[in-house]
Amino acid sequence: RFVPERMVPFSFPVSKCALWDPVPMGDVIGAHVTYYRNPRVSLLEKTLRLAYRHAKQNEKKSLPCFLLGTLAVSEDGEGVTLTIDRFDPGREA
Repeated sequence: RFVPERMVPFSFPVSKCALWDPVPMGDVIGAHVTYYRNPRVSLLEKTLRLAYRHAKQNEKKSLPCFLLGTLAVSEDGEGVTLTIDRFDPGREA
């Protein structure tokens, strides 16, 4: 279901070097995954427990970390499943 009032434009972080011309070209299109497919998110329990333990042990309010996984389209082409199966605590700067 397409809900234009919920959609917000996305932007990339500011960088010193642009890899492409940022000037808009062509008509505006919707690029929301739920516009064409039925999404599902699957999160492994061990991944969630690792992330939770890392957050509890760290006293900082902001934690640089990543949840990694795979994105797969169902055989009938109607669904998308994001399977999150890895946790990366990141590196301290």
